[in-house]
Amino acid sequence: MSDYIIAYHGGKKPESPEEGAKHMAKWKAWVGGLGDAVVNPGTPLGKSRIVSSGGVSDDGGSNPMSGFSVVKADSMDAALEMAKACPFLETGGTLEVAEMMKM
Repeated sequence: MSDYIIAYHGGKKPESPEEGAKHMAKWKAWVGGLGDAVVNPGTPLGKSRIVSSGGVSDDGGSNPMSGFSVVKADSMDAALEMAKACPFLETGGTLEVAEMMKM
């Protein structure tokens, strides 16, 4: 079984505290449903910057990462199935899934 990172990109901020609470309840239910597969339920991120050989850009790129979760899964397909059920997708955001390689 491998660890997979699910990176959150974009997504709209809730328009009200009530909408935020409703979305958070859905997200907590999703995480709870993952059970023992959860390694890190989620870490939100602040504003990102891009570092390249040409310097540092303050704009975070065209699709900045806004958070991540880490799950255990038997395969990439299994990790993708977990990600497809994430309510973050309802906010207009996207998810990037990658296997965390062991060194």
